[in-house]
Amino acid sequence: MTNQTRIIDFLRQRVEVTDEEALQFAAFFHEKTLRKKQLIVQPGFVAQHRFYVTEGALRSFITDPSGEETTIALAAADWWITDYNSYIYQQPATLFVEAVTTATVLQLSFDDEATLKKMNPKFETFFRIIAERGLAAQQRRLITNLTQSAEERYESFAATYPQFINLVPQYIIASFLGMSTEFLSKIRNKKFFRKS
Repeated sequence: MTNQTRIIDFLRQRVEVTDEEALQFAAFFHEKTLRKKQLIVQPGFVAQHRFYVTEGALRSFITDPSGEETTIALAAADWWITDYNSYIYQQPATLFVEAVTTATVLQLSFDDEATLKKMNPKFETFFRIIAERGLAAQQRRLITNLTQSAEERYESFAATYPQFINLVPQYIIASFLGMSTEFLSKIRNKKFFRKS
């Protein structure tokens, strides 16, 4: 499946479009191959693009004054990522976005997204739907972080997003779940010994 076909399939799962509309939509996306650890958004610079992942994994993260990293979001195939506050308001980013693995993304610029929305109300609807779903996912994550133990958070994450378990380094998963790498290691070992 080509990346153009992939973004068209993603569009069609959310809104009904003609073949011509689908091709119009896909023409605004540009493929980019990323090497592992490559940064595509950095604090202080305005995020000019949002990224649709077709292969590999990316993450957004912040660093505190001591250099400690906290992972804010993860993205694998068919997920979107950027510094949304920077992208939407076109102001300097506060997050880093990096490729966790070698990855391929389709990038869409802020201006091109605005053009698409003006071109066709179906495209406006598409972006509204993905924004609403993203907001709902953030709310679920916040509630999980506030109501579940560290072990429950890991089990819930592993059950819901199994694609990340072997794709993303353990220290990134730990940071995403709000625990130390050592603590995550203990949870995983406990689960392993329970199974054997």
